[in-house]
Amino acid sequence: MTDTTTEKKWPDNALTIESMDLEAQGVAHRADGKVVFVEGALPFEVVRANIHRKKNNWEMGSLLEVMQESSQRVTPGCENFGLHAGACGGCKMQHLDATAQVAIKQRAMEDNLWHLGKVKPETMLRPIQGPAWGYRYRARLSVRYVVKKGEVLVGFHERKSRYVANMRSCRILPPHVDAMLLPLRALIGSMEARETLPQIELACGDHVTALVLRHMEPLSDGDMALLRQFAAEHDVQWWLQSKGPDTVKLMDEAGAVPLSYALPEFGITMPFKPTDFTQVNPHINRVLVTRALRLLDVKLTERVIDWFCGLGNFTLPLATMAREVLGIEGSEALVARSRENLVVNQAGRHTPLAPTQFVARNLFEMTPELLIQDGAADKWLVDPPREGAFALAQTLATLHEQPELRQGWTPPKRIVYVSCNPATLARDAGVLVNSAGYRISAAGAVNMFPHTAHVESMAVFDLA
Repeated sequence: MTDTTTEKKWPDNALTIESMDLEAQGVAHRADGKVVFVEGALPFEVVRANIHRKKNNWEMGSLLEVMQESSQRVTPGCENFGLHAGACGGCKMQHLDATAQVAIKQRAMEDNLWHLGKVKPETMLRPIQGPAWGYRYRARLSVRYVVKKGEVLVGFHERKSRYVANMRSCRILPPHVDAMLLPLRALIGSMEARETLPQIELACGDHVTALVLRHMEPLSDGDMALLRQFAAEHDVQWWLQSKGPDTVKLMDEAGAVPLSYALPEFGITMPFKPTDFTQVNPHINRVLVTRALRLLDVKLTERVIDWFCGLGNFTLPLATMAREVLGIEGSEALVARSRENLVVNQAGRHTPLAPTQFVARNLFEMTPELLIQDGAADKWLVDPPREGAFALAQTLATLHEQPELRQGWTPPKRIVYVSCNPATLARDAGVLVNSAGYRISAAGAVNMFPHTAHVESMAVFDLA
């Protein structure tokens, strides 16, 4: 019997995309092994690329033609997305099916853990995901008055550019904010100060939408009146920022409703200011807190430390479960705000929160002496910035390797580590597993930023 099957022949310059990197670029290899990064290409596609940068070991280019399309390629949901000049740089993965985006982020986390940390989770957690659109409750929108066109632009920057994209809508913003983009452009264009207003910062609470207007010069009475009229028409609060973040003030305090978000499963309400760090995606944050605390498995008899506690996003829910909680953050100002939030949540509760303290500590200069000073805890919750928690992990390793330094102190039985950078998570995981006496019991991706290449994740470490 004759085999009539023939393999399809591609041109010599065709590239077979094997994977996607953390910049949402397709990754291929030439016949000689040279790596080629192709912006806009998806895994398992055969493409031609316009190469615009060459090095000895790699090349970089943009998508020229898709010769064999991935089954996961979809039509982008936003008119601003694309590879063309002027396209918005806020999203990089809208051309990929939302479920496939999550799978790629999970794989990126696994690859980082193995290649950088030399660790492999015993169990892979199901990724945390939520709405793919309308999720971005925090955003910094650039503003530019284009004198030659007599036009105002409000939005994110163009891809790989300092220019502001000409956005008339944005589907990752909440629908009511999306609908405000054109009115905002008209508002700024009508103001006397339109040439000295570089940005608007968005912060949505559960009941209030705040807009922080950065102004380089004092605003006239006429401009203030225009802002008040816009606030009344669109049900927003204006905050004014004349210089740095410390200068942010509510424009009209009389009768203003404070910004806050709820963690209803724990009966916790988190007040915040529009320039405070809070999670961009409140839908995912609620699930994130619930899963992290479920994995931590806190008992009423246990003491817990929340490292990098911020405003108390994890600390206050922990106080509904533990015997005692300590929240530690690097900023005295943040610690003061955490204490205020504790007082707010203590008031009127049927079941009081556990004894909870907040202290300020430079967590990037940790030592065995400082760690012991904070006392032993049964469990740790670690939620660092992108830099990770290397000093903390390294100090645990030192105390594991030199038990004579412990002075009766004991390490936590379990650590739940919430990460916004898979590379620093992998680095710290390598220290915890290979030098500090822990095993990585579980890990999973968290899709906090759909349609972007940003990877958040969670890992569980148990004493070996």
